[in-house]
Amino acid sequence: MGKSIINVTEDFPILQQKINGERLAYLDNAATTQMPSSVLSKLNCFYQTSNSNVHRGVYTLAQRATDAYEHARIKVQNFIHASSSSEIIFTRGTTESLNFVACTYGEQFIHAGDEIVITVMEHHSNLIPWQQLAIRKKAQLKYIKLTSQGELDLDDAQKKITSKTKIVALCHVSNVLGVINPIKQISQWAHRQGAITVVDGAQAIPHFSVNVKDLDVDFYAFSGHKMLAPSGIGVLYGRSAILEELAPWQYGGEMINHVELYQSTWADIPAKFEAGTPNIIGAVGLGGAIDYLQAIGLSTIQHYEKSLTNYLLSQLAKMTDINIYGPVDSDKHTGVVSFNLKGVHPHDLATALDLNGVAVRAGHHCAQPLMKFLGVNAAARASIYLYNNIKDIDQFLKALQETKEFFSYEP
Repeated sequence: MGKSIINVTEDFPILQQKINGERLAYLDNAATTQMPSSVLSKLNCFYQTSNSNVHRGVYTLAQRATDAYEHARIKVQNFIHASSSSEIIFTRGTTESLNFVACTYGEQFIHAGDEIVITVMEHHSNLIPWQQLAIRKKAQLKYIKLTSQGELDLDDAQKKITSKTKIVALCHVSNVLGVINPIKQISQWAHRQGAITVVDGAQAIPHFSVNVKDLDVDFYAFSGHKMLAPSGIGVLYGRSAILEELAPWQYGGEMINHVELYQSTWADIPAKFEAGTPNIIGAVGLGGAIDYLQAIGLSTIQHYEKSLTNYLLSQLAKMTDINIYGPVDSDKHTGVVSFNLKGVHPHDLATALDLNGVAVRAGHHCAQPLMKFLGVNAAARASIYLYNNIKDIDQFLKALQETKEFFSYEP
């Protein structure tokens, strides 16, 4: 029997506290999510019963640690429907995963005159690596335009992806606009031209089911801390046929097959790409987070978050002097809602909301080119997850209204 999503807030100890004398309404889930008691207990249990290095010892603790680490890899494989656990590489997070692709595949296969296609809505972690790769390789970086509603201009996408395109990199979900991109369609266009697809899935994986085989992507990156796991653990999925062709990007213990004084050979994938002692406890926590998410069900989470997003967007639309960025149709995006209150800097707004126990993000959200497209320097952002509820939304809306009235007061 699955776990009910009703009252799951009780599973998260950090949410039981008060902030500035008010109940905590945590609405910064696009930045990082909180961990349930089951994950916290799993971390504690590992340290108390199984703490050891992996792949290095034949004694009992070492075997327990190795089993836990590799079992987490299998959980990730099944979670994203990869063909093999060898296609799952553990990293420090989405940023490292994307840099991995740029520094391995990019260095090996991108040449002068090649084209790399990305979008204007990208987080810096999926923009700067390609920008710098293009500079190093004298390749051309091209951007897919956005519509006035902040969605991908698909006509422009087809024009930008040509026979010269070698890499198409884009987010599955925008961390600012919340818009869900048509990854499967983009992958088809890219592969038709002989290009590979690299997807930043950080804002998608926690919120709905992802099938990398169905999406037909070549690389898919995400972070544990955005899906109830500890920080410092991430995943890069890569097609095994491509991974086999890549040279290691870091060298040291555990990624080798045989070492001589003047030459070495490498271990099979994924070990070839996991030099040194990995983030064992992070992987264990990620496995626990996947267990928690699957006990509820991704379809249940997606449906529940959509209802909250509908409510949030409908109430914000009733308020004057509020600018919402991105589509207002909840069918087109997740529970990431970026906005500005006219005449109030987002940082001031976020500070005022915090005084009412409401945690939201404010700034350029590591997406400065997108901010320029939107015509602003910064924005406030409320982002929903499975442990949020109507009380959180109402507390946010009430605090927002009071802040609006405070800043518009004229003595």
